[in-house]
Amino acid sequence: MQTIVLLGLVGLLAQLVDGSLGMAYGVTSTTLLLFIGTNPAAASATVHLAEIGTTLASGVSHWRLGNVDWKVVRRIALPGAIGAFAGATFLSSLSTEAAAPIMSGILLALGLYILVRFTGWGTPRGNLGKPVRRRFLVPLGLLGGFVDSTGGGGWGPVGTPALLASGRMEPRKVVGSIDTSEFIVALAASLGFLVGLGAAGVNYAWAAALLIGGVIAAPIAAWIVRHFPPRVLGSAVGGLIVLTNTRTIIRWLEVPDGAQTAVYVVLYLVWAAAVVWSVRAHLADRRLHAEAAAPTATPEEPGPGEAAGAVTDTAPGGTGDSPRIEARD
Repeated sequence: MQTIVLLGLVGLLAQLVDGSLGMAYGVTSTTLLLFIGTNPAAASATVHLAEIGTTLASGVSHWRLGNVDWKVVRRIALPGAIGAFAGATFLSSLSTEAAAPIMSGILLALGLYILVRFTGWGTPRGNLGKPVRRRFLVPLGLLGGFVDSTGGGGWGPVGTPALLASGRMEPRKVVGSIDTSEFIVALAASLGFLVGLGAAGVNYAWAAALLIGGVIAAPIAAWIVRHFPPRVLGSAVGGLIVLTNTRTIIRWLEVPDGAQTAVYVVLYLVWAAAVVWSVRAHLADRRLHAEAAAPTATPEEPGPGEAAGAVTDTAPGGTGDSPRIEARD
């Protein structure tokens, strides 16, 4: 029962992150399942089954708040589904010993990307309003779907930064469109795992716990995407993913205890520095925007009876309240 409650909380927190960043639900949830010793293919299958419900709830929430570009969803979802099905059947064919380091390596790379991307650059803006081309979205969907199912997550970390980097969509619409299209990707991945593992390969109680937590968080996350700084959240989540999956790889490599401690100390310091940097960068950006939005003072027009070039002065012996006007030649 304690595990079920914990997974429910993980599903809630993971969906808050995913709905705000457009990524990291699968990466976060799968990382935890691997941490407690779940078979890699079963972990990914369980998370993707839960994602069918969470992505549906998230998509509806984003749609109601106007965060979805349906043209992008239509163009990226089908290639994503094909890639996810292929990735799921591939992962299901690997042994547990071979799959564990592969999945952790993918998750570590995704975590590093999230950490560096959001810490260093935040969320870019550029040619807003220009259409995103099909020849860009189709290969992006295929790659994102394959990485998503083999890594237990990856649709958001692959798709969201790529669409943000294009500069053609508002960040909130990138997040909403990626989250909405992920419903089709999760459905295809689940079918692939069903073919590769059979019905016994999924822990339905765990999937239900993740689902319930995610559904509760979906509408909250759709609201957070408008208010919480994604730069700070991306740094925090990216560091957590890197730290957890580094632990798995270190154990697989049988690194000596002294070297493990050194690696963890460095990672904690880098993670803390990244979060501090992101907070300071966000505050600096907010100050710049506030200064740019502040009204600028304009010179006052001459009042009635004041000639252009007139100079005002105070009468001799006055208090400064009675103006005297001297006209210049």
